[in-house]
Amino acid sequence: MRSTVAAILRKDLRLELRTFEAIPSMTLFSLTTFVLFHFGLNETSVEGDLAAGVLWVTLLFAAILGLNRLFVAEEEQGGFDGFLLAPVDRTAMFVAKATGLFLFLALVELVAVPAFTILLLGPSPWAILPELILVLALGNAGIAVVGTLVAGIAVRTRARDLIGPLITLPLLVPVILAASQATAPLLAEGGAQALPGRWVAVLGIYDLIFGLVAYGVFDFLLED
Repeated sequence: MRSTVAAILRKDLRLELRTFEAIPSMTLFSLTTFVLFHFGLNETSVEGDLAAGVLWVTLLFAAILGLNRLFVAEEEQGGFDGFLLAPVDRTAMFVAKATGLFLFLALVELVAVPAFTILLLGPSPWAILPELILVLALGNAGIAVVGTLVAGIAVRTRARDLIGPLITLPLLVPVILAASQATAPLLAEGGAQALPGRWVAVLGIYDLIFGLVAYGVFDFLLED
């Protein structure tokens, strides 16, 4: 299974390097949104719940742009049929696609988070960078798992660009809520506070449960 995951992931990364469809659009959306918030809020800086909400809502909608294209190549070029005929574990496609989306989000955040810091934050966040990276990683994992499963369902519908977000957004409410609550104390006015372990645990448990469910049903999703 490991070799199959590596092969699919390698193919997706090469395709993105060749076309530059997902990462540039996700990054540009994030930067544009932060610029709009910078001028729209009419404040020199934001802190706490507002800062965390702006960050995670922006990252969520940027991720929607990426997951809409996640399975398009397989659907349009017969990749699903070829994969079903191959003697490999079918859940390898789910693992590869979720890993790819996770990496795309991480690359976007390498640009988006510094831009968010410059445009919207007052105090420098570098002191809380390890905690912020942990929350970002857990949030990305939840978005990747849920987004990959829903994208696999939506890609076979006629209105996939509409169906995908409509299903994904409600399922990601717990992820964004937990991630925002975990991030808010790190961006609190007057200096960072301790990372709230309760919300980090909620985020991790949701990722684990939904990841196991998605891993279990993806095989049957391909057959349908």
